[in-house]
Amino acid sequence: MAQSVYLPGLAIQDSEVLDVPRHSALVRITHWIHSASFIALVVSGIGILLSHPRFYWGETGGVGGPSLFDLPLPFMLGGPSGWGRYLHFLAAWVCVLNGLLYAISGLFTQHFRKNLLPRKSDLALKPILRLASNHLHCKRPTEEESQSYNVLQRLSYIAVVFVLFPFMFVSGFAMSPAITSVFPQFVTMFGGHQTARTLHFFAANLLVLFLLVHVAMVILAGFTKRVRAMITGYATAKKERV
Repeated sequence: MAQSVYLPGLAIQDSEVLDVPRHSALVRITHWIHSASFIALVVSGIGILLSHPRFYWGETGGVGGPSLFDLPLPFMLGGPSGWGRYLHFLAAWVCVLNGLLYAISGLFTQHFRKNLLPRKSDLALKPILRLASNHLHCKRPTEEESQSYNVLQRLSYIAVVFVLFPFMFVSGFAMSPAITSVFPQFVTMFGGHQTARTLHFFAANLLVLFLLVHVAMVILAGFTKRVRAMITGYATAKKERV
């Protein structure tokens, strides 16, 4: 903690560093579980992709038939998809259950309303464009700005939590024979297994892009402080005093 400095007849403004609450225990625990399971999903997803880097539309598709598009990746038919599918399935259920716990808790504690729901005044075009410009130019946020989520962060987090991840789960269910044999509605809503797989791939790319931008913003805002806050639950903040 900083000390005040006094001179005769004059008080020099100083500041003190405070630890302020930032993240609840449940948010921190679910964050790290989600991070680990998402990395496992990405790694196993790459393994599955290498076994057949071609995408189709509709119900069926296979080697020798017309494809919607091909990825420029080594074609390892029958390759590492065995361990990849097992790890992908396991990590997906960890991600689903952990995500449900986070979502239900966030609704009951009003975490989403207080910390993620954008204020109406923040949805104006001018502040959004200013924030986008700051991000594109890698401008470091001020101390005050770093204490809360800006509107772009709020919108992106809401999109990820309530749109992208649920879509990933539903499209993943549509590719699981064990689930579609009991609930065929999952695959019929997409118009086929291959359509679900293709859309699943594009949604996964959006999530990976979000992760990369998220990590870049954490580094820009102060990697040590941000990670410390997500581990301990407290963030450092400066309080001016006279």
